[in-house]
Amino acid sequence: MSRFFDLVSKPAREMGTTNFPFVVRQPVEHRAVIKLDSNENPFGPSPLALDAMRSALASSSLYPDDDCTQLRLKLAEHHGLPPEQVLVTAGSTGMLSLLCQTLLAPGLNAVTSERSFIVYPMAVHAAGARLREVPMRDDCFDLRAILASIDANTRIVFVANPNNPTGTMVEAEQVEQFLARVPQHVVVVLDEAYYEFALYFASLRRMNYSRSLDYLRQGASAVVLRTFSKAHGLAGLRVGYGLGPAELLGYCARMRNTYSVPSLAQAAAMAALDDAGHIRRVVENNAVQARFLGRELELLGYRVTQTSANFLCCDVNEDAEVLANELREQGVAVRPLGHWGAPNCIRATVGTPEQNQIFLEAMRGPRNSQPRPRLVGSD
Repeated sequence: MSRFFDLVSKPAREMGTTNFPFVVRQPVEHRAVIKLDSNENPFGPSPLALDAMRSALASSSLYPDDDCTQLRLKLAEHHGLPPEQVLVTAGSTGMLSLLCQTLLAPGLNAVTSERSFIVYPMAVHAAGARLREVPMRDDCFDLRAILASIDANTRIVFVANPNNPTGTMVEAEQVEQFLARVPQHVVVVLDEAYYEFALYFASLRRMNYSRSLDYLRQGASAVVLRTFSKAHGLAGLRVGYGLGPAELLGYCARMRNTYSVPSLAQAAAMAALDDAGHIRRVVENNAVQARFLGRELELLGYRVTQTSANFLCCDVNEDAEVLANELREQGVAVRPLGHWGAPNCIRATVGTPEQNQIFLEAMRGPRNSQPRPRLVGSD
């Protein structure tokens, strides 16, 4: 028995290290690694956001506005909602944690899909509750099966739309039908971290992506998550937000850490909202390059799931952990998906044209001339 085993909480004992897939790796010597493993924006922040951060540096000796008042007001105006329905947090993961702390407890549960955002089980288990993961259907959320898994002890349903790591999207009509059938004691979390990318893909494909804000205006028991980490390129600043019923967000606000969103992050986020041109360049490059990468990977014999986000999920029909290690030796980092229950899949961020070429060259390289270890049952 270890020294602290009897001292730590039951959730801390039971979560285990397997719930956290990020491993410390030794850097590849003498070579910069192209990071295609964390769905970051390869173009970085808006120049307006960089200027705003430089201006905010002078007041770094002061604590930030704990309520993020200016950013909250700007987001409320941007989305056409009252400020009471906006809560700014340390990334959208901060909002996830607050929701779980506020709504869950031992004996209660949350429901989501298998192969979804890795933070859901961490946040649920930290609150002492259980997470039910429903099998996917065609790499997508099976909303009917999720409805069937809800019981009297369910308090949260997580719908990642688009989903990470598959990149798949649920159309607006399906979400509406789902919300109409969810019991009143359940809060649906519509996780739209990749909103800007999905909206652009949907317009190209003539699909209806999201009407989530309409649901809020109609009084739905739902919380919409958005973030500045993806399309806005501010992942290192950790700023996101939730949009939802004012009463529920008020309870969540009581649970938050003091001064959790730094002044620089607030300033950068406000400026980023004003740079529509930057977002347009980011989503346009992403759509073009995602199509290019998908086509080239399929020509190499891999199965690629159609994405609505800024990454591709690729079935490489071999041990993805081995492949990811080999790619890293060649200077390219991708995410193997064994922790998601998909040991023969990788997730690769859509990068710049130059980065994507290097990634493809690594996938086409000398490694393809050698026999590859196959997973049992992968044929």
